[in-house]
Amino acid sequence: MDVNQARLRSDLEATAEFGAVPSPAGRGRTVLTGTDADRRAREFFCERLRDAGLTVRTDAVGTIVGRWCPDSADPDAPAVATGSHLDSVPEGGIFDGPLGVYAGLEAVRTLQEAGVEPARPIDVVSFTEEEGQRFGGGLIGSGVAVGELSVEEALAIEDADGVPLGDALADIGFRGDGRIDAGEWDSWLEVHIEQSERLTDAGAQVGIVSSIVGLTRCHVEIRGEADHAGTTSMTTRADALAAAGEFLLDVEAAPAARTDRNETAVATVGRLNVSPNAPNVVAGAVDLTVDVRDVDYGTIEALTDAARESLTRLERERPVETSLDHAWDRRPVEMSPRLRAVVREAGEAAGVNSLDLHSGAGHDTMHVGSVTDAALLFAPSEDGISHNPREWTDWADCAAVTQVLARSLATLTNS
Repeated sequence: MDVNQARLRSDLEATAEFGAVPSPAGRGRTVLTGTDADRRAREFFCERLRDAGLTVRTDAVGTIVGRWCPDSADPDAPAVATGSHLDSVPEGGIFDGPLGVYAGLEAVRTLQEAGVEPARPIDVVSFTEEEGQRFGGGLIGSGVAVGELSVEEALAIEDADGVPLGDALADIGFRGDGRIDAGEWDSWLEVHIEQSERLTDAGAQVGIVSSIVGLTRCHVEIRGEADHAGTTSMTTRADALAAAGEFLLDVEAAPAARTDRNETAVATVGRLNVSPNAPNVVAGAVDLTVDVRDVDYGTIEALTDAARESLTRLERERPVETSLDHAWDRRPVEMSPRLRAVVREAGEAAGVNSLDLHSGAGHDTMHVGSVTDAALLFAPSEDGISHNPREWTDWADCAAVTQVLARSLATLTNS
């Protein structure tokens, strides 16, 4: 049961050309949902699915599913599903998302060539708008698949220019029918690059994820008073940006300040909008985001409370007004012990070193794991770089994680 590394590489390199952007180092791609680059990536994927003998379906929000259901399989049995996404961040790398999609397809082709006769179907999936770079906050296709979003809600999400997702999908010919229901799957496995350095540090080729962090994102407003930078004394200013600077440092320090010193907890201020944002004006207002993540939801709540306490202190010590609202909130998700055991055994059988670790990023598996057994497999990321043209995973590592996936699918489709 040997993965064809050259074929997997060929698919990934072909996909890298869709939305390719020039880069002095590495290979970059920009594939936003509903764009021409997205259309071409989708069309190529569907073509490769059909070439492998899979039937292809696209649901109403553009999620693509290729099904392998040979004569040995019961067409009414719950399918084993695998996949990821094809969209990217602006000027992202070539592995984030596509590796999981094409690892799924290559695993099926490997089973076909090995003469494996599955008792249940296998679905190879590409979810719509995982990255959330054009529409919404991300994970839209998987959100619909698990019932967190209705089809109608998803199709109505607009981009910055007021274009609804439904219209964008229709424009590229990928607004299909119905809804993929992830709850009908027997199990789900996603391959993804690690986007960190734990695997390379440990000399392991495959990461077996134990849990995916929960995530709380907050919108914070700090209101002071805009004033002349030259004529307003330092003692009378209501500088919203200076207050925001203190808040940012408080958020940064909060995880390390906790007595439990949970090393998986992180807190980030990632976006600031300053008004009026002029060089000779004291800032009158700052809107910013706070992103808090951990495998323990209690820690997430505590760090969010610490952010509120920081704002309360700023109001007491500075002439500013503040507010904090939850934009959205997702709890940590444990991966299936059954699937983790299957993946571990598959790695041992393939002679591939593996490492148990948590995921600090969500991925579509965060959603799917709420409705069926789910597993997330990581491939090493060179220097931990991702969302960047320098993102890189060795082709041998791509093949190794796909080998483990193929063996896992062989086990699950006959269990």
